[in-house]
Amino acid sequence: MKRMHLGKACSKAALLLMSLVFMLMGMAAPGRVSAQTEEENMKESLAFAIDGTVVSVEWEDNASVAALRELVQTQPLEIQMSMYGGFEQVGFIGTDLPREDEHTVTESGDIVLYSGDQLVVFYGSNSWAYTRLGKITDKTSEEMRSLLSRGNVVITISAGE
Repeated sequence: MKRMHLGKACSKAALLLMSLVFMLMGMAAPGRVSAQTEEENMKESLAFAIDGTVVSVEWEDNASVAALRELVQTQPLEIQMSMYGGFEQVGFIGTDLPREDEHTVTESGDIVLYSGDQLVVFYGSNSWAYTRLGKITDKTSEEMRSLLSRGNVVITISAGE
């Protein structure tokens, strides 16, 4: 009986030791994973500016955004935008991007792809078939209207820094 009790104690100690080792390994690994993830995010992020005003964008995870990232890896993309309809700015990208059009109701700050080759940035609302690219997250509707409703603008998209 004592032997069995000693065996249980050894098993518990071994299990505890293995748990501690795995816990310590798990604590070290996230630092490496986090550094890789942060580095990958920096490579994958896109900077977005409206007439030189940099805005924060939450980008969609789709083939269109991936193609846009690839497009701007070597040099920034400048898109001459034109006011349209009193609620959006539209500009030709200069190439076709993959499309995943869905009927969408847009709102101020939405960035979408139209017809595969046009970027649209909204300062109002519309309902149409678009591919969602992203959403400007650091501007209110009033700030978006101020940035986009006073005439044609230039959008600059570049690889994030």
